[in-house]
Amino acid sequence: MKKRVHFMCTAFRDGFQSVFGARVFTKDFLPAVEAAVDAGIDHFEAGGGARFQSLYFYANEDAFDMMESFRGAAGKDANLQTLARGINVVGLDSQPRDIINLHAKLFKKHGISSIRNFDALNDVNNLIYSGQCIHDAGLNHEVVVTMMALPPGTPDADRAHTPEFYVNTLKEILDAGIPYNSVCFKDASGTSTPATVYETIKKARALLGEDTHLVFHTHETAGTSVTAYKAALEAGANQIDLSLAPVSGGTSQPDVVTMWHALRGTEYDLGVDVKKVQKAEEIFKKQMADYFMPPEAKSVEPLIPFSPMPGGALTANTQMMRDNGILDRYADVANAMGEVVERGGFGTSVTPVSQFYFQQAFNNVMIGPWKKIAEGYGKMVLGYFGKTPIDPDPEIVKLAQEQLGMEPTTELPIDINDKDPKKGSEYANSMLKEANLPINEENTFIAATCKEKGITFLKGEAKVGVRKKSEEDKKAEEKPAAASKPAASKPAPSGYTVTINGQPYSVELKGDQAVVNGKAYNISVQEGISRTQQAAPAAQQAPAQSQQQAAPAGPQQQQASQPAPAAAGGGETIEVEAPMPGILLRFTAKEGDTVSEGDEILVLESMKMETPITAPDSGVLKELKSGQGNQVTAGEILAVIETNAGGAAAQPQQQPAQQQAPAQPQQQQAAPQPQQQQQAPQQPAPQPQPQQQAAPASGGGEETPLEAPMPGLVLRIPVKVGDQVNENDEVIVLESMKMETPISAPVGGSISAIEVGQGDQVQAGQILIRIQG
Repeated sequence: MKKRVHFMCTAFRDGFQSVFGARVFTKDFLPAVEAAVDAGIDHFEAGGGARFQSLYFYANEDAFDMMESFRGAAGKDANLQTLARGINVVGLDSQPRDIINLHAKLFKKHGISSIRNFDALNDVNNLIYSGQCIHDAGLNHEVVVTMMALPPGTPDADRAHTPEFYVNTLKEILDAGIPYNSVCFKDASGTSTPATVYETIKKARALLGEDTHLVFHTHETAGTSVTAYKAALEAGANQIDLSLAPVSGGTSQPDVVTMWHALRGTEYDLGVDVKKVQKAEEIFKKQMADYFMPPEAKSVEPLIPFSPMPGGALTANTQMMRDNGILDRYADVANAMGEVVERGGFGTSVTPVSQFYFQQAFNNVMIGPWKKIAEGYGKMVLGYFGKTPIDPDPEIVKLAQEQLGMEPTTELPIDINDKDPKKGSEYANSMLKEANLPINEENTFIAATCKEKGITFLKGEAKVGVRKKSEEDKKAEEKPAAASKPAASKPAPSGYTVTINGQPYSVELKGDQAVVNGKAYNISVQEGISRTQQAAPAAQQAPAQSQQQAAPAGPQQQQASQPAPAAAGGGETIEVEAPMPGILLRFTAKEGDTVSEGDEILVLESMKMETPITAPDSGVLKELKSGQGNQVTAGEILAVIETNAGGAAAQPQQQPAQQQAPAQPQQQQAAPQPQQQQQAPQQPAPQPQPQQQAAPASGGGEETPLEAPMPGLVLRIPVKVGDQVNENDEVIVLESMKMETPISAPVGGSISAIEVGQGDQVQAGQILIRIQG
């Protein structure tokens, strides 16, 4: 007689998070849930994790409404399970006791049966209260030990993430008396070797006895999920997690049909009607047909064991890099994660720690090794999220202490949170009151876990950020079928690919507008070439020394090349542009306010970090161009400031300003490949400041441009034209993501030109300074 293998269908939570960044509308997947129930599936992952915040941030939907709709589609007897992050519950930040307790009560109220509860550091102290709340609310509590493989060659690898380490963590859970209904070993990165999985599950089964329901969870990202699942079953696991096409494989879990096939001829059976499962998948594929599928979401990634990057975070991070035009650096960032994991104390690469690792690796690649400690990573090594599996590198702890201005702590994070005046129900309710919103338990929880974006949703001002295919994508998919039929006549093209200086731009003509890489420009076309354009100054072209070519001038750029008309007060108007794509999180100034140079006027959220945007000059904030919650693109005008009359800013620019070309549409980017570099969107030509003239070259040596490693604000420039500098001398300081980033001279020589001024917003790759060697 075959052994029945229980499985949970993760398609509608982990599948969505791993493939679509959790951005899916409820109405689009409910028919697939009904089809899955008809196929005999009765255990579903139905929310939690990133599928809570994402609904408010991107889908303009209420997560509690989604849970109730899921319950309606799955039926009253289905086991609906969500994912919780210990004391972080369903957010990236940790919470105090009142919000942790409210989480369990509300999820029970809105149709959930079970909660899987984990802590990324395997700090059992973070599971005690959260687990008790889940149990007390009448929910099934599945307590978790998190797993991953350390990158090959990691020093002290025998001290953590071994079978002995995992079983010792399980013993701590048992000794703490945490109530539970089942135990899960969760590998979000899919990197644990099958041998480690086998030994871990075997030891856990011996410790727990035969009656405990034992679960193993992994991802296909590293290509070993089916082998790992078979190892877990052979070692005594009762349950594995599987997904459904089109959100199976790759960064997600293996498919139900794939696992069914892998178990053929063995003693194990999934107990499903595979033909009905296939029918459910056909319905699911049809429902998801309009969604943009990142190519990396469906791929096995050989880099993962060296990072390790969880499937649920990989596509979210590559999409952010794609949005910022730096996807070509993905392989470098992934490779940098190994050292970040090692020196950070070996916390498991799962949310939120996986994001801390990614942000620190990103900083190490884009700024320089350990030049800038990311806030989350720094707080982790200082102890503010709990105890790491082994002590972090003392040198990194010291850097975090110095840069964040925080002392290391051994105090329990939940106790720290209880004392934090900006956390908890009282503070959340003050946000609701200020926004004139009703105060109830659901709204309190939304405000506490989603902050400003939760308030924006509740006010009815949230924007939709779900990625669906463009009409061009759909037409491209139809081309193979159309090609087999002879065409009576060749239709007019709907768009063009225009290549300038080796950089391709997608151009679509729509009436009196040209849509360039997804951004619309007003245009007018007439025969002949204007003499004005023929005589355009050479300064409009990017300098030959730049490694990146200037973006082609669009109609708005041509307008920007003319001096702005003087305002009534005699001042000049200055446009404040977005330094990067992001969501307009909040305004800190309003129209009509008088602002000083460097004052914060609004805050963007990008790469899961807040970026303050400051006034480039003093004056009056005349206009705010966008609204709270809007998604903005790099180079988009956010605000207009009328400068003080007679000030330096009122002097005419010596060169026409150029606007950055819009970022490439997401669907046109290639998947990240370790050996294949992708070209980032082109940066605007540098704008010399009136007071900074290039010094004449004295020696005839090679001139080296110094480029910005990331978008940011020029905080200060401690050198001037003509100064002699040595290699690695600090020559400029940027402020980005609320952090100061010193930029050093790449070579020794003389400062021949300073291309930016204090207070300027600069783009990644923009030339800041030129050094004559």
